[in-house]
Amino acid sequence: MKLNDAVAKKLLKICSEKNISINRLATICCLTQSTVQNIIDGNSSNPKLLTIVRICDGLNISLKEFFDDELFNNIDRED
Repeated sequence: MKLNDAVAKKLLKICSEKNISINRLATICCLTQSTVQNIIDGNSSNPKLLTIVRICDGLNISLKEFFDDELFNNIDRED
């Protein structure tokens, strides 16, 4: 799995667990809805770490908590 696909799946998983929409996620993370939607849709092939940090801050989770998921265990290396 590619990193951007894993990030997208993690965001969808978080939204499902917290029962929030993509739009609500964007709002609480101080990001535009289009930024979050582009990550989810795969239009953002390499989401910036700062964007993921903002998402974590908005959700009150650490980067470690975000990436501590089986989704990130077998990431394809993209050189």
